[in-house]
Amino acid sequence: MRMSVEQPLWRALVAYRVLTAGYAVALYCYAYDELRHPLLGGVYVGTLAVWTLATLGRVMSARRCTKRFLTADLTLAITGILLTAVVDTQARIDSGNFTLPSIWTAGSVLAFAIKGGWRWAAVASSLVAAADLVERGSAGRDTLHNVLLVWVASIGIGYVVEVARISERTLARALQIEAATRERERLARDIHDGVLQVLAMVQRRGNQAGGEAAELGRMAGEQEAALRTLISGAPIPAPRTAEEDGPPGPHDLRTLLAPYASARVTLSAPGTPVLLGPAAAGEVAAAVGAALDNVRRHAGDRAHAWILVEDEPDAVLVTVRDDGPGIAEGRLAAAADEGRLGVAQSIRGRLRDLGGSAELLSLPGQGTEVELRLPRAALVKDAAARAAGTEGGTA
Repeated sequence: MRMSVEQPLWRALVAYRVLTAGYAVALYCYAYDELRHPLLGGVYVGTLAVWTLATLGRVMSARRCTKRFLTADLTLAITGILLTAVVDTQARIDSGNFTLPSIWTAGSVLAFAIKGGWRWAAVASSLVAAADLVERGSAGRDTLHNVLLVWVASIGIGYVVEVARISERTLARALQIEAATRERERLARDIHDGVLQVLAMVQRRGNQAGGEAAELGRMAGEQEAALRTLISGAPIPAPRTAEEDGPPGPHDLRTLLAPYASARVTLSAPGTPVLLGPAAAGEVAAAVGAALDNVRRHAGDRAHAWILVEDEPDAVLVTVRDDGPGIAEGRLAAAADEGRLGVAQSIRGRLRDLGGSAELLSLPGQGTEVELRLPRAALVKDAAARAAGTEGGTA
């Protein structure tokens, strides 16, 4: 469906064409005795009135207003303008009297504008301007004034219609994205409540049991990682600048997270090093520490937390879960209003500065999950920029 800005223009155009056709008939009847060939003028005006009424359905929408119709409509208007030189007297023409179609011609030009935008309007109004100049025989002040008025008005309306159509497409796309995001969030909640937790438990128990169960746990971990990536759908923000990073040399994220492991904090990480730049590794570890600090403060001393590190081809993903009471609705916003920005700055702010993202999912009575995602693309671009800056400084 077309947005509401365009459809009223078509309805207004229908009313305009009917009213101006009646106006053209009234002008003809008023000047009947002064015309050189009134019968020829009457044939044209009658044709104009019949054509207007017969084609009302054509100007109801852009779909019905075809190029063939627009061409015929404009031809009728231009014919009336040129026929005025034959039907009317030269004295009346020189005095600035209206042409046979009068202001009905503007409706034909406006149809081009609404249908095809400002470019179509420019072509149609230019043709009408040329016909007016031929009919008048000279470029008088009144003639130029009328021509310029039609030209500017039609092009302006055409441009507005184009902007309205672009806005409509943008709005439709935004609504589609919003609907898709809501559906993804709903699925993510359902999956988190069941599938992801079961897969994480299978991975953890499999690693503890060893043997064939460890292989089963590894496969469960891979499926959890793939499923989490599928439902996250987080955009990749701009990468960090070279000045924000520290000295070169990758750090193993597992080493920085190992001190957090305890009787109530379970750390699960790949068997191979998870290498990050020193600044990135330190910031991710600090964000994990902030998340565990929130667990200790708000979930109680008996709450258990799990840290899961996943080294994916395109990102490093760290998830911190707990089995506490969860975060009450509106609590994060209230904390921000009170000036306590632990989640907003210590967690989300750190990841955002690195070019990553931090997502928080909490359900009352079912614990809280903080997912930290750092795209590899941001790290690669950051390392390349740092290397280029180092070379430039050496030169």
